[in-house]
Amino acid sequence: MNASNVAETMQLLGLQARQASRAMASASTARRNAALRELARLLRANVEPLCAANQHDLARATEAGLAAPMLDRLKLTPAIIETCAQGCEQLAAMPDVIGDIVGLKQQPSGIRVGQMRVPIGVFGMIYESRPNVTIEAASLSIKSGNACILRGGSEAIDSNTALAALVQQALAAAGLPREAVQLVPTTDRAAVGQLIAMPEFV
Repeated sequence: MNASNVAETMQLLGLQARQASRAMASASTARRNAALRELARLLRANVEPLCAANQHDLARATEAGLAAPMLDRLKLTPAIIETCAQGCEQLAAMPDVIGDIVGLKQQPSGIRVGQMRVPIGVFGMIYESRPNVTIEAASLSIKSGNACILRGGSEAIDSNTALAALVQQALAAAGLPREAVQLVPTTDRAAVGQLIAMPEFV
């Protein structure tokens, strides 16, 4: 992917995320929780294909001479997948904080002033190695009514792509926009520069 294609791809991701963030901010608690529960179900139903995708990453990383501790962080095992699924269910069971008012203070004029928790819109997240972070970031984004653009490490591209596809399936099943969680589809480092330079979207 050349530089112009990377820029176009990132602009498209940003535009789609911004549009999706509006739907996420107005989505009901029940719908967001339904997406999280469906994601947990999909993770458990796709252990074998997820592990197969992870094997591609591990084989490539081993061939590239990645150190043993890094290889260990890259592994996506059935136990790790189950932990991710449980995390989604735990988030779904937690109270929704959107709309909560904190720090309420009475002013001398009699007016009470506080801070209301609201979605921030779109956030970008850049991370290395651990594929389970894809699920952790995506599930937190869904719970908080935000959209996100995720850029995982190049060594985990197959695992992250497979996981992100399940996240988008879960969103669609709950009637939420698939574009609320997007994975940067290229390992080109230029994408990182683009992601952190899109204040109009992220």
